Amino acid sequence: MDTRYLQSFVAVVELGSMAEAARHLDLTPAAIAARVKALEEEMGLSLVQRAGRSVRPTAAGLKMLDRARTVLREIRDLRAAAGDGFALGELKLGVFGSALTGVLPPLLKRLYDRHPDLSVFVAPGNSVELCRQVTLGALDAAIVVEPQFAVGKGCAWHALLEEGLVVVAPAGLADRTAHQLLETEPFIRYDRSVLGGQLADRYLRDNGLVVKQRLEIDNLMAIAALVGQGLGVALLPDWSPMWHVGYGIVPVPLPSRAPVRRVGLVWATHGPRAALSQALLHEAQAMYAQEN
Repeated sequence: MDTRYLQSFVAVVELGSMAEAARHLDLTPAAIAARVKALEEEMGLSLVQRAGRSVRPTAAGLKMLDRARTVLREIRDLRAAAGDGFALGELKLGVFGSALTGVLPPLLKRLYDRHPDLSVFVAPGNSVELCRQVTLGALDAAIVVEPQFAVGKGCAWHALLEEGLVVVAPAGLADRTAHQLLETEPFIRYDRSVLGGQLADRYLRDNGLVVKQRLEIDNLMAIAALVGQGLGVALLPDWSPMWHVGYGIVPVPLPSRAPVRRVGLVWATHGPRAALSQALLHEAQAMYAQEN
């Protein structure tokens, strides 16, 4: 079996379309489609099905997906065994939403300064799913909000920074206390399906604060923009990019010790790309040590 067929099949399923898989693999959509068709003919099974412009796996394709990922990973490991240093193939790195702009760019700048030939594939997602992908071996490492469960066997977690909750308010309301703002102004809620939103919701309940919710959304920069438009206040992790985009907003501290969102790295501790993950961790630690 030509492993390029497996590679194309996995890319199509993970990215959801022939066109996206083609861009990722630097091929034409027709070439990707031909590879997937060849794999289907070799397996004697239909592995994907089209739904409009998107592509999704059939039941047979879904059953085969994890095995295909494992085969590709093992082949990369075999090739890497003959290499040395950081010539270990592509680092697959997961990154949760706000870290794509707050953590990833300066971290990759440091990493590429030391290892300019390194190849990285970045997979966005929510922290829980990214941790699962690292455990399954689909990702080598992920920048995530601290998992509220034990990381999988063969994986490790290390915290990099803490972001305490603050009330985000228009600059014109900076003279009022955090609790006054939360109880009197319209409230823009951070999505409770993510940890930061859960921390905020727990703080409101623990302090008996009743808010006048206007909307709920999972995007810190969008919430900051809405607050800047005077549409309400929010209770968010103290995420540094919010304060540097000119939205006219200010952080108002909570009256007691604020709950914190911890952000860090989870990675597979074994395999040839464990060294790359360790290098990433080292650069992240150095970056935040300089800031502190």
